[in-house]
Amino acid sequence: MSLTSDPPLARTPAEPEDYGALKVVPVRHPWRWAAVVVTAVLLAQFAHGLATNAGWEWEVFAEFFTAEVVLKAVWVTLQLTVYGTALGFALGIVLAFMRLSASPFLKAVAFAYIWAFRSIPLIVQLLFWFNLAYLYKELQFGIPFGPGFFSFDTMGLVGAMSAAVLGLALHQAAYAAEIVRGGVLSVDGGQLEAAAALGIPRLRQIRRIVLPQAMRSILPNAANEVISLFKGTSIVSVMAIGELFYQVQVIYGRNGRVVPLLMVATAWYILLTTALSVIQHYVERHFAKGSTR
Repeated sequence: MSLTSDPPLARTPAEPEDYGALKVVPVRHPWRWAAVVVTAVLLAQFAHGLATNAGWEWEVFAEFFTAEVVLKAVWVTLQLTVYGTALGFALGIVLAFMRLSASPFLKAVAFAYIWAFRSIPLIVQLLFWFNLAYLYKELQFGIPFGPGFFSFDTMGLVGAMSAAVLGLALHQAAYAAEIVRGGVLSVDGGQLEAAAALGIPRLRQIRRIVLPQAMRSILPNAANEVISLFKGTSIVSVMAIGELFYQVQVIYGRNGRVVPLLMVATAWYILLTTALSVIQHYVERHFAKGSTR
């Protein structure tokens, strides 16, 4: 007696599905459209209020937006921003590499500087520099704790503009140092080891390998700091420097048109911040070559 099994059933190939007959139902996003409608209504109401509310006094805004005194104030604001950024980031780069060095002394000095200038409010720093002549009426150069070889009066040494630039730059350097340090630390250390194995000098490693890659991390935060510094220049109004916000205050103190003059300052801040954002976009795109698709 032999056991026999039934022959295996032949498998028929699966018939291809007719995808054309399938009903495609798009994903619906009712809450997304509701948010769009609500936002559009709010923007329309805001624009309608700007156009119809007489309190904005757009004729006064148009009169002072390009006034000579306002344009000069804008130029002073740009000068404070450029000088503060250039000096602040130059010192910040030095402080960043001091913190990254192997020397405990350099690390301690950089850490103490960053700690001090981040702890003291900017307005206090500005007022200290502005009143330097009150604190030190004369500066001497000579032997420490001994006789001085020559001295000079500090009354004319630091003016209002110089004190503002100095205060902004020293304050900015503390934040710039941490931004640069974070960017450098984001670069893989193995690349430096490979560069050292190839005999590339240390300075060239930093200039050609570390900084081009670190800039991708540095730029967004650095741009935020520059924009914050640009808007933060309004704080030097306490020193009676004729920057944009101070000059606007002087004008509306005379004519009583507070709202339109504040809109003049707001419009200039928005325009210049937008220009800085556009520059940031192109600089970031330049340093992102080869890293993004």
